[in-house]
Amino acid sequence: MTPDAATRTPFDAGALALCLVACIGGGAASGLATPPGEWYASLAKPTWTPPGWVFGPAWTLLYTLMAVAAWQVWRRRASTDVRMPLALFAIQLALNLAWTPLFFGMQRPGLALAEIVLMLAVILATTASFVRVSTTATILMLPYCAWVCFATALNWAIWRMN
Repeated sequence: MTPDAATRTPFDAGALALCLVACIGGGAASGLATPPGEWYASLAKPTWTPPGWVFGPAWTLLYTLMAVAAWQVWRRRASTDVRMPLALFAIQLALNLAWTPLFFGMQRPGLALAEIVLMLAVILATTASFVRVSTTATILMLPYCAWVCFATALNWAIWRMN
């Protein structure tokens, strides 16, 4: 048994489950509450817009990676102060969950663009704060950083085209 495995408790599994529910469940709830619908279908979009079916699997994977990253940071709480990294994580997650209602629900791509720029800044700050706590958590956040950079460019292009 590895030393890490010897220190795991059932509470670790519960914390991971909570992170998964917060990320995946929150993302699913936000998406289901404000689906793209006819308004989005009618918008002019750049040629590099992914097909609609890509977003569900992509976000499910990203939310899973984010949840495991947060859990990895939380697990280091005995040896490192993780309050600021986890606070930043919670802020970026709240911003993430707010973007869908702004863009699709309120049909405000300009407002959503301002929000996603702020969200990206907080995601980058979160990822930078994870560096001192967990290399694994940092690596797990990188696909999310990349996707939100892409999503920001897509949001900007849609705003400009409409």
